[in-house]
Amino acid sequence: MLFLNAPVQNGEFTPTELPGKATGIRIAAALNQIMGAPPAPHLWNTAALAGDLRHREHTAAGGQISREDLDTRMIAAKYPALPEAGAVTGTDRLVAELAIQIVQRQLRSGGLRISRQTVRVCARCGHMTGVDDHPCKACGCADSRAHTTRLLVADRDPTTLVLPTRRIHTPCRNPARHLRGIAGNAPARLILSRTRDHGIDLGPVGLPGLVLDPRAGLHATALAIARARQADTAVMAITANATANIAAYGQHFAEHDELRLLYALHGRVPYDQVTALHTAYADLGLGTTAQQAFETWFLPLLSLKEKNGVRAEQLPGLLRHFHRARLAIPAEPDPAIVHALRQQIRDGDPAWVTHKTPLAAAMRMANVE
Repeated sequence: MLFLNAPVQNGEFTPTELPGKATGIRIAAALNQIMGAPPAPHLWNTAALAGDLRHREHTAAGGQISREDLDTRMIAAKYPALPEAGAVTGTDRLVAELAIQIVQRQLRSGGLRISRQTVRVCARCGHMTGVDDHPCKACGCADSRAHTTRLLVADRDPTTLVLPTRRIHTPCRNPARHLRGIAGNAPARLILSRTRDHGIDLGPVGLPGLVLDPRAGLHATALAIARARQADTAVMAITANATANIAAYGQHFAEHDELRLLYALHGRVPYDQVTALHTAYADLGLGTTAQQAFETWFLPLLSLKEKNGVRAEQLPGLLRHFHRARLAIPAEPDPAIVHALRQQIRDGDPAWVTHKTPLAAAMRMANVE
């Protein structure tokens, strides 16, 4: 079992500016360390239209760097130093190779098919705008026209749940009913090929000039890293909203051979309110290292339990709980506690983070000071 972050869409931000973007990365890093697994790479989604537009602007201004290299530079610039395990994007070779293998197998089995579909394309630039008539997001043109072409599609079986219970990393028997209902509202027919300058090329399956929808590709990204690390299960830390948006597109990409993907749902961390703890930090005598551990290690883990979001009014009490556990960090964690803690993590039960003894043991295992 390997914990990974849901690929973060590369954009004009840094984790310092938008710390919430790194929550999944921090959850994965903490859980892998507690489980005794080596660090996993950080996953990024670069197959986005925004990235295409950014590169076009760069080229128009005289820039010579390739689309892929521009994203690589942007990702590297987000870190003071790249993580030990590096960063992987949804278009890296090992990801693309696995994604095409999955598509080919699903085409043979009938899970996916290539068929002629009528969609709307921009009257000016030819970008596929979807099945409805709306302004082009690539060039801004308000006019579109009907266009019939070969596309990769998936027809949903109405008797099959889009987001089955077994796909959610939790011991609950009937979790996230509301979320599963929302995910089930996806169209009966999904178009899985897109017009992008950058992405997983579908030329090998007979669709040159098209790329795999990134919502399907990010599942392949997680599975590819799990396979490279010889893990049979990839557990992706992801918010409920993001899960609702991608679950239908990942139905045929969440399992392959011995590999499977699970969603570990987490809530939002109120980083915009954390600055209000300045006085509380001082009252407890917490220095910079302890403050960082609370904000970037404990709160992300706590968000696995608070799937609807950590509330700002909870922060003072959570800080006191964190401090008590920190004071109780053992010189060596009890093997029985470690075994029980790791079993809870394997089961997807985050309740341990609210109990002082297992939390203190986890702090020792993660070298939290």
